[in-house]
Amino acid sequence: MSYDKQDLKRRMDGALDVLKKEFSGLRTGRASVNLLDTVMVDMYGSKMPLNQVGTVSVPEPRLLSVQVWDGDAVKKVEKAIRDAGLGLNPMPDGNNIRIPVPDLNEERRKELTKIAGKIAENTRISVRNVRRDGMDSIKKMEKNGDISEDDLKRFSDEIQKLTDDVIKSIDSSLSDKEKDIMTV
Repeated sequence: MSYDKQDLKRRMDGALDVLKKEFSGLRTGRASVNLLDTVMVDMYGSKMPLNQVGTVSVPEPRLLSVQVWDGDAVKKVEKAIRDAGLGLNPMPDGNNIRIPVPDLNEERRKELTKIAGKIAENTRISVRNVRRDGMDSIKKMEKNGDISEDDLKRFSDEIQKLTDDVIKSIDSSLSDKEKDIMTV
């Protein structure tokens, strides 16, 4: 057994990447291609991500456009967007689907900031679990005589600093997302 700081950092950074991806899917009242990342279209007998059946673009700040590659799939894509629970109302126009992004009301903004807070808290928990794994491994190494008490203290401080830095990044991302959601 050995202490691998890079592995702990990689796992914590992975949790941070997941947080940013989840935040990108939270609606802020502005159009973003990431808004449709969760939309799955029923095509050819299976569910496919929207980006595999068409090209998503943002021609205007409050408008998304989906250029569907297969003209026969336009109705299916429209239905998938409508049923995705994003509160969007797609309007087909040939092989193109225009999706106006409505303004968010105050109540919905507050709800979205709560959701963002929950996502951030789950990420903090993941990071703390990685810290716990790291602490457990160095304690076991010290108990087995593989490292000295001084090494245990030094490694423990490194792990805690790494954890604190990632938690700070999570808090910063949350703060940015809350501002993004609350600004009109």
